[in-house]
Amino acid sequence: MTKGYTEAEVLQKAAEASADMAVFYQRDFINYRGRSLDTGKLYTEIVARWCCEHLDRFSAIPQITREASYKTEGHDGITDHAQSNREEELIAMRIFLQRELPELGRVVDYQTPLKNKRSDIAGKIDLLAWDGSVLRILELKKPDSQETMLRCVLEGMTYLRTVDRKKLLRDFCLPEGAYVKACPLVFLHGAQWEELQEDRPNLKRLMRLFDCKAFFIREENGKYISEG
Repeated sequence: MTKGYTEAEVLQKAAEASADMAVFYQRDFINYRGRSLDTGKLYTEIVARWCCEHLDRFSAIPQITREASYKTEGHDGITDHAQSNREEELIAMRIFLQRELPELGRVVDYQTPLKNKRSDIAGKIDLLAWDGSVLRILELKKPDSQETMLRCVLEGMTYLRTVDRKKLLRDFCLPEGAYVKACPLVFLHGAQWEELQEDRPNLKRLMRLFDCKAFFIREENGKYISEG
């Protein structure tokens, strides 16, 4: 259970964490649930408002240009299954194997590495999907994930800032200058989906500012179906 904090204390946490925006999304307060002790505002709404008011801070996230190809040799979605025990990775592989997602187009890769060298602070892109004009960096959350939608949005945006977009497009033989954007891909009726059904104006404003549309996924007869 989250210890109670005032609105000012949450804002202070955000300001202090902004010293390193590359890992801002990983901070524990991003996943706080509940409301501030004094104003009764949702913790995530307080942080989302801070993000909207400090969008310039996200430009401080350093781009990492990967010298090796972003397209990893041996990514076939089959051989990896035996090596992974993480549910999100396994779901990403299954989605890759079905090749297409409604509304999102062709799934071109999964677990795309962002690091150039081992010491780099960067994760992996869960899924990449190409619809013929837009390449989407998809931040996937498993069905029972309790991470907030705010975390999902900020993680995807961090990866979008981190990746060398021109090289990413080139490595996957996609048109130079194509639009690249980050989007959450979360399960229908999961915790993140439920948040978006509620009155969360600051979160929704942040998503608009990031040009970040959420897509919802469900499993039906062994196949994953997505919808906006």
